[in-house]
Amino acid sequence: MSPGAWRHERDTPSLSEVFRTIAVGGGTTHFRRFLSFIGPGYLVAVGYMDPGNWATSLAGGAAFGYTLLFVALLSNIMAILLQSLCARLAVASGRDLAQACRDAYPRWVSIPLWIFAELAIIATDLAEVIGTAIGLNLLFSIPLEIGIFITAADVFLILWLQNKGFRWVEAFIIALLGTITACFAVLIAQADPEWSAVIAGFAPSREIIGNPDMLYLALGIIGATVMPHNLYLHSGIVQTRAYGLDLPSKREALRLATWDSTIALMFALTINASILILAAAAFHTVGETNVAEIDKAHLLLEPLLGSQIAPILFGLALLCSGLNSTVTATMAGQIVMEGFVRLRLQPWLRRLITRGFAILPATVVILIYGSEGTGQLLILSQVVLSFQLPFAIVPLVMFTASRAKMGPMVSPRWLTALCVLIAITIIVLNVNLLITVLA
Repeated sequence: MSPGAWRHERDTPSLSEVFRTIAVGGGTTHFRRFLSFIGPGYLVAVGYMDPGNWATSLAGGAAFGYTLLFVALLSNIMAILLQSLCARLAVASGRDLAQACRDAYPRWVSIPLWIFAELAIIATDLAEVIGTAIGLNLLFSIPLEIGIFITAADVFLILWLQNKGFRWVEAFIIALLGTITACFAVLIAQADPEWSAVIAGFAPSREIIGNPDMLYLALGIIGATVMPHNLYLHSGIVQTRAYGLDLPSKREALRLATWDSTIALMFALTINASILILAAAAFHTVGETNVAEIDKAHLLLEPLLGSQIAPILFGLALLCSGLNSTVTATMAGQIVMEGFVRLRLQPWLRRLITRGFAILPATVVILIYGSEGTGQLLILSQVVLSFQLPFAIVPLVMFTASRAKMGPMVSPRWLTALCVLIAITIIVLNVNLLITVLA
């Protein structure tokens, strides 16, 4: 074994029930082969528009108008490059990020990494429980304390989808994303933003650095964008495609998988930008600059836009976002558990365990503090994710930069350099956010 190579041979893949189950036609056109790779990127994109991101985008648009659109764009570019490394790791090594950590490090390193990853999955699920429960409350007036228990029933939906095949899971996710997009298209049309100001918002501004309040929200947007579970998820679900194992086929698979995730993440940018644009057009322009709570934004939409359907569309988009994130967090949890410790549980059992850890604190906070406490709980979930992020990003960058581990598909130096810079930036910003929130 050469220095720097993997310490252990490859084991049974995570998500073995869907591993290499989607055919990639060898004799078909390049476009049709690309179509067979469409799907994983959209599952990854869900994590970049989950309920945990809504609060920062709403607050940023309400407080500072369109200025922070540049930050949303910048964080999206960071995400695109990091997710491309996930696809590279999967295709080149045949391992997801959890398996790579297990095979590269001794147990005294890999076990703590597993524990941190599990905490990140629980924190992610916590935000989804709250978001879905708020969505149910906004649409159907279901009390939050009941809504969070209804969210546990999604395990049956996920089980049904997985039994029908992975393409059904992807189709479900894409359908919900389409619903979210349609909702925001109508909302933005009703809000009638100033499009010249929207375009100007995507340009960098010195004010972002010079204004401490704006900088804090900018840090929150970036810190809430790149989420640890997405790095594990993408490196696992790319391997649902049965691409060839020779070098040219692997290179093509990497290229098509990267295009899939890039296009999907640009789609995610349109959703995140839409939330910010809606907040800027509906709230900032009329002086409602202090809108951070999701339910408060919902209440203000009807009187400000003069439309009864606006709050319904907002609640529907939030509910779809929560359901979407639930499915992807479940798969990420399976990948983490199977990859790090080779522990294989039935998907429904794994789902109930994870959701149980998320439901308990949500229930306690709602019973004691009411709906006002959910905002603080969302912040806490982001703090946990911020704490875990370096333990996912640093190994990913190190593995993909190692020729001994990646062979001829090692990351180009320019890509490694950019991702090192991104990793340092995200880690510094997240540590800053962590210190600010805890201070």
